[in-house]
Amino acid sequence: MRGYVAFLLMALGIFFIDRAIKELFLQGFFWQSSCITLGYVLNKGVAFSLFSFLGEWLKWILVTAIAAVFGYMLRQGWIAKHPLVLGMLFGAALGNLYDRFVYGGVIDYVYWHCGFDFAVFNFADVMIDLAIFWLIYLHFKKN
Repeated sequence: MRGYVAFLLMALGIFFIDRAIKELFLQGFFWQSSCITLGYVLNKGVAFSLFSFLGEWLKWILVTAIAAVFGYMLRQGWIAKHPLVLGMLFGAALGNLYDRFVYGGVIDYVYWHCGFDFAVFNFADVMIDLAIFWLIYLHFKKN
């Protein structure tokens, strides 16, 4: 039971931190330096704007994928075993999914342009990446 509580608290924490940061950019926060720009961008696709051509279908495909992964991990008992990392992953995924339903795309705001141009991303994206690396680490650590 403690694992599920930790999962829920982590997911809610990540979700609300993500919302708070995105709200700053919705209110017009902007900052720029020679290497980084922090400013509002609406991404209607997924990473690197992929699949933006799917339009409204994309959010429903993502709802289905997130629900399927959540259901699978719940049945396998992974949430009880790894509540923090999976809470991080699902809180971030729900933060970006919320954006799709409310704003029609994901609110991104970090743009790296020092030496090379990189995709615009947000806090939830970073949390998803960290959670995936953490899960990979846990997988290989066991073996």
